[in-house]
Amino acid sequence: MKQLFLAAALLSPTLAQADPPTVEAVSIQSNGGSLTFAVTLRHPDTGWEHYADGWEVLTQDGTRIGFRELLHPHEHEQPFTRSLSGVAVPEGVGEVMIRARCNVDGWNADSFTVGLDGQG
Repeated sequence: MKQLFLAAALLSPTLAQADPPTVEAVSIQSNGGSLTFAVTLRHPDTGWEHYADGWEVLTQDGTRIGFRELLHPHEHEQPFTRSLSGVAVPEGVGEVMIRARCNVDGWNADSFTVGLDGQG
């Protein structure tokens, strides 16, 4: 019976997940009709086996308008900032959500909302 409990505990998704990647800050710059997003992430990267591998820009209805893939771990650079240029925001959108992902646990359920006042 102890072996069965131990196996179940090791396979439990809640025990296997590490801290999700989180968005700590976002800055936005207008570039002649499109926007550049600079997103600062934090994640306990451990190397190629587990690292933050991307972030996306979403409208409030969940439409993806930008995606930045992260191609390598940043275990010695935390938090870290990466940019995405050329994001076209649909007219009438006043705020967007930024959501981060890691290569093991997938998308963080929480997002970071940022207003676009004065942008565009």
